[in-house]
Amino acid sequence: MSEPSAIRPAPDLEIKDAQLIFTGVWADLLEKYGADNLEFPGEFIWLGGAPGAGKGTNTPFIAKARDITAPAVVISNLLTTPQAVAIKNSGQMVGDREVIGLLLEELLAPVYREGVIVDGFPRTKVQVECLKLFYHAMLGLHAARAGATPNGRAYRKPMFRIALLFVTEEVSVQRQMARGRDIREHNRQAAATGVGRTLEERVTDLDPALCRKRYKAFKDANFEALQSLRKIFHFHFIDAEGTLPEVQQNILREFTYQSSLELSPEVFELIQNIPIATQLGMHARQELVSRLEQYLVESPAVLESVVRLIETKIIPIVRAHAMSGHAQINSEESLLDDPLALRMVIDVLWERGFHATVDIHRVDVPERVDPETWAIHCRTKKVYQIEVRYPPSDIRRGH
Repeated sequence: MSEPSAIRPAPDLEIKDAQLIFTGVWADLLEKYGADNLEFPGEFIWLGGAPGAGKGTNTPFIAKARDITAPAVVISNLLTTPQAVAIKNSGQMVGDREVIGLLLEELLAPVYREGVIVDGFPRTKVQVECLKLFYHAMLGLHAARAGATPNGRAYRKPMFRIALLFVTEEVSVQRQMARGRDIREHNRQAAATGVGRTLEERVTDLDPALCRKRYKAFKDANFEALQSLRKIFHFHFIDAEGTLPEVQQNILREFTYQSSLELSPEVFELIQNIPIATQLGMHARQELVSRLEQYLVESPAVLESVVRLIETKIIPIVRAHAMSGHAQINSEESLLDDPLALRMVIDVLWERGFHATVDIHRVDVPERVDPETWAIHCRTKKVYQIEVRYPPSDIRRGH
């Protein structure tokens, strides 16, 4: 990734007014494409992190966690595009206005329509302010066009997420130096064997002082810029110092679906009282134990009868099906007519590690025939169909 200073002109040559910069960029887009064709992604992840934080390594994992299939937009790569080269060849510097113009035009590409990760933006206070203005401009598109144009669905309410992969200065320096050593060794072997292409060796990856300078440049510019957005957008502060599996677990925790953040307030208010499946499971074990203890205190006789039924009528059938791990028991036990006893059966089996469910089938059984009308009188009996699943027997057969 290029250093912040590499993408900004000298301070006395660059316009610093974010409102002026963004207004100019937005006007250019409106003139070139028209408001009806400004179709931006529905979800943005603005990714930042110090050198060595693992942005390149973890970007595909973040994309998978958010179901984003488009390639990441890397700001430093935008500066090598034909558009950026043309700007530089014309004698101009690639400053904030040019970076923002290149970025917003890139984001109009259909490949990013569902979602995009942007690596390395915002980097400056001006870019932070422009990001806010971009968000409000997209809200304006959403409000004005959502119900008024044939392609109104394209103007969804934008979702902005700020993701910061954080490492300390020491970890950053260690990883930069390790990367430098790895590249140098790779190039040595490529030169010796003639196999493989030579990789670029960064001077900054071979000098600890320069590594520290890069980290300081990030902390002074990028880090502060991203932190300032914490109160405005969904902010994900991700500890990136551990092993790759540990970091990816941290990423998963941060990007777990949160309906309160992603749904509109109207939809969320309507469905919020329906429990989330993962939350139901979080305390299920504690609640199961509590119910079993309560059964013993409040209905000990029923619990004892249920345990005898399980031991004598259910477990023998379960044992007989140990090879398959699936047993189905039909029972007409009158004990199960008591809803409490039925619940106890399920709870006791679950406590012992079985996956148990019960269906109630009602069967009409002929009892008598009216000799005068030949009408058949039936009684209804209940058949409790208890289904029990569990890990099957693991028997290795010889060959």
